[in-house]
Amino acid sequence: MAMTAVWLKIEEQRAVQTLLEAVGKLGCVEGDVTLDFSSVHRIDSSGLRVMEEFVGEADDKGVKVVLCGVSVGVYKVLKQVKLASRFVFSS
Repeated sequence: MAMTAVWLKIEEQRAVQTLLEAVGKLGCVEGDVTLDFSSVHRIDSSGLRVMEEFVGEADDKGVKVVLCGVSVGVYKVLKQVKLASRFVFSS
């Protein structure tokens, strides 16, 4: 049975692990996946790689990825590496 939407709280210390776990769950999702980034104040290169993998998998499955609570610093990094355009942002 497919889920219609998923909400995941991303903790800065476990961001990579949480996103990797979420990649495996994308097969059950229809609609949106919302990632709450309100606890993430910075993102490193491994986090960016996993985010790119996650959004790529989501695109392949037709799932829209919404990021909420993104700090200005994290947004700027996503913009610099040209990932920002692949997400929908919400406050």
